[in-house]
Amino acid sequence: MTRQESVTPTGSLSAQAPSNPAYNANPVPVPVITQTDSRDKWSKKMDFLLSVIGFAVDLGNVWRFPYICYQNGGGAFLIPYIVMAIFGGVPLFYMELALGQFHRTGAISIWKHICPIFKGIGYAICIIALYVSFYYNTIIAWALFYFYSSFTTVLPWTNCDNAWNTDNCTNYFLLDNVTWTNFSRSPAEEFYTRNVLEIHRSDGLRNVGGIRWQLMLCLFLIFTIVYFSLWKGVKTSGKVVWVTATLPYVVLFILLIRGATLPGAWKGVVFYLQPKWEKLFETSVWVDAAAQIFFSLGPGFGVLLALSSYNPFTNNCYRDAIVTSLVNCLTSFMSGFVIFTVLGYMAEKRNVNVEDVARDKGPSLLFITYPEAIANMTGSTFFAIIFFVMMITLGDTLATPVTCMCSCQGGAYVVKLLEEFGVGSSIIAVGFLEAIAVSWFYGITRFSNDIKSMLGYAPGLFWKVCWVAISPAFLAYIIVSSLLKPPPLQLFDYKYPDWSITVGYVIGASSFMWIPIYMVYKLVWTPGSLKQVRPSCDVYKIRDSLALYSNIRSTDRELMCRVWSVDAMILK
Repeated sequence: MTRQESVTPTGSLSAQAPSNPAYNANPVPVPVITQTDSRDKWSKKMDFLLSVIGFAVDLGNVWRFPYICYQNGGGAFLIPYIVMAIFGGVPLFYMELALGQFHRTGAISIWKHICPIFKGIGYAICIIALYVSFYYNTIIAWALFYFYSSFTTVLPWTNCDNAWNTDNCTNYFLLDNVTWTNFSRSPAEEFYTRNVLEIHRSDGLRNVGGIRWQLMLCLFLIFTIVYFSLWKGVKTSGKVVWVTATLPYVVLFILLIRGATLPGAWKGVVFYLQPKWEKLFETSVWVDAAAQIFFSLGPGFGVLLALSSYNPFTNNCYRDAIVTSLVNCLTSFMSGFVIFTVLGYMAEKRNVNVEDVARDKGPSLLFITYPEAIANMTGSTFFAIIFFVMMITLGDTLATPVTCMCSCQGGAYVVKLLEEFGVGSSIIAVGFLEAIAVSWFYGITRFSNDIKSMLGYAPGLFWKVCWVAISPAFLAYIIVSSLLKPPPLQLFDYKYPDWSITVGYVIGASSFMWIPIYMVYKLVWTPGSLKQVRPSCDVYKIRDSLALYSNIRSTDRELMCRVWSVDAMILK
């Protein structure tokens, strides 16, 4: 229950407080009205850590990182990825954990404590989260379909003897004298495109075809699981993450050991670790690296703010940020080994180069290439089941009826469009404005003092420089580069028409536009001049003045640092 607590420090204001005519000169007690909110708390420290790791370590690590790395020359991608993590991703990750823990509120209401004019950032985050749920839910539904299909003695994507196969289906495993051509399609590819998606029944975005009822059922089951995982808040989700955050590591370790024993696995490892130095001079590689670390760690999505808001006030969020960021990056690195050992194995079997194994070097890498390799391993059913269980537990899902369109026969086209435009530049722009609002408007000094009040020490020079300059600069670089030189959009043999690119930009703008709209609204409807509209700092000045009292117990000073509103009783 919400309750009011009165803290009455002894001593005189005139002796210890800074001179201010607003203060009474008489040595009278000062009642400080503070409010301890009714938010739930994490039952254990590990519940929070596993929740943050479970959010940061998701499909972005196991699904997105391998194919982005594959597209950008393997090892060459790792160098800009690490650079961008150090100077961009981790500082913003730390910033959000600190903000959520100090202000103890969510992505929308937090802005009344930081800079009210930027409240539109919170609304933009909600729209972006909606778009993420559209295609993430769909991808998890595909994984659930594969999981169900794996409960057979012979996996259905092992051979070309099925009703959905065509004359181009070529099974080169366990067969001799099989020639692989540009027209050849593996059993796994046809299972994915013609049985799971039925994409051949769609003409593209103009006609996405009928609804795949099997995928709709999978979506419903995913929504049900998520609901019962979250319906009692952090009390239940904190327990669920003990499974969802640890199981992927068990599965990845098993798959890594199996992949390392496959013939030709070394070819994939060499491709993964040996940089092609000329790739470092391509702007697109650096842009992809920055975008990947941003999507992987997840600042800007509002989830870190929410998770950390349930922490104790004095929790060491700095240590949490370092630990979870390292776990995140190492998970991506480990996932790369898991995928590239398999790519080396397939290159050996097809007698082609590693970079030529996957016809589509996009998201379908995990639904075509890896299942194909699994189907030809000893114990294929077991490995298929645990692999798709891992995929399901890595997904962050939000129930929404709009995902029905992604469950159509041409839903993969919609998923690709949302992935490229619905989240891309918009979430990076949100991160950029968030860093600017906190560092420049709220003030880096004030933010550093907030951290000091929680941890007992202020952040170092490196973090301050990153928050003020380096991180915003690297985000601005990504935004400008992606807008000036957008990559061509294609899925399999389908090239997206020009009008669909325009639709994509409209989708991206539909979330970001709430930021300037709210700014205009705030400036127009708030009385006073532009200077007076600036967020009030009175509450923070009073808080800092009260913190000067040396005879106030540390626990009471902690309560003072949480003052959200100042009652007229404070000063008379």
